[in-house]
Amino acid sequence: MNESAGLRFRRLHRPQPRGLFSSRRFFAAAPTGRSWCCRLKEPPMMKGCWEPNLKLREAQRLFEDQLVGPESIANIGDVLFSGTADGKIVKLVGRRIHTVTRFGKLPCGSREDEPTCGRPLGIRVGPNGTLFVADAYLGLFEVNPTTGEATRLVNGGQIVAGRKLSFINDVAVTQDGKKVYFTDSSSRWQRRDYMHLIMEATPDGRVLEYNTETKELTVVMEDLRFPNGIQLLPDEESVLVAETTMARIRRVHVAGLNKGGMDTFMDNLPGFPDNIRPSSTGGYWVAMSAVRPNPGFSMLDFLSQRPWIKKFIFKLFSQDILMKFVPRYSLVAELHDGGVCTRSFHDPNGLVAAYISEVHEHDGNLYLGSFRSPYIAKLDLSKV
Repeated sequence: MNESAGLRFRRLHRPQPRGLFSSRRFFAAAPTGRSWCCRLKEPPMMKGCWEPNLKLREAQRLFEDQLVGPESIANIGDVLFSGTADGKIVKLVGRRIHTVTRFGKLPCGSREDEPTCGRPLGIRVGPNGTLFVADAYLGLFEVNPTTGEATRLVNGGQIVAGRKLSFINDVAVTQDGKKVYFTDSSSRWQRRDYMHLIMEATPDGRVLEYNTETKELTVVMEDLRFPNGIQLLPDEESVLVAETTMARIRRVHVAGLNKGGMDTFMDNLPGFPDNIRPSSTGGYWVAMSAVRPNPGFSMLDFLSQRPWIKKFIFKLFSQDILMKFVPRYSLVAELHDGGVCTRSFHDPNGLVAAYISEVHEHDGNLYLGSFRSPYIAKLDLSKV
């Protein structure tokens, strides 16, 4: 594995916000010294575009019990690539799975092993046919999909502008391959503690830019609450960022006149967004593995305004037990400019496609990634 030499860092200087999303107005300091999340808005009614249906149950499972946690998916032609929970980058050809590379070292499979095994999350194809991969622990990599040669561009765990890169999550690459944007979901919590991050909702996530020519690393936005999926807009002057614990999608301006600014692309989603990927109609697919039912009860909404209960719960239950308290409900939505929902596909109780993390569209099909399920789900759009 090669290392990218000469990495330099700079912070993007921008004026402090004074508007609606100023930290002075938006956050309240907790007695512990950390910031607790403001109250979520009442969830939108599940009607209109959000009307529940069973369309995701038309999906078929691929490679069932042959891989675990294919979080993100990319394709070169008809060949699919993904990163799995055992630290591998895999190539899916026909019905066969081939290992391209792994970034970490064995053993793998336990919570304790994950930081050294590695956990590849977001994956993209660059303009030269290489793969750009965000590993939650080990860093940002560029991979030759044929030879498996991997070059580390950014080291995970390093201190950047006074904060640790603790949870590198998703990645996006410009068309010329000169800039790579990625999310660091938290400087406090690692991926293996993601339920703590969801429950605590601290504003310690960031969006960073890596320049592949100058090797310069730049913080372009900070103080985000669980920034997760990231997607470049066509003009490449801004990126969409899923702010998971706030159930919204932000637009971060990374170039042009508004560089350094941020606004909201869509607020108050009926679920908690994960990865964002382009759709063939010019919109964006957003995956949600948990919803905020209205009518109904959302545990995460309930806890968002009761930090003392969160602390109590974590003293009583492990992260795996807590996952069982979050009802499974898979929701895929196609969004367009202006934050307009144009269609959505549902699987109440996640009977066919559970714990979805990404929707990758290719050749008339949606390939559904998952952060913990032992399969990829494939939905033929002509059937829904």
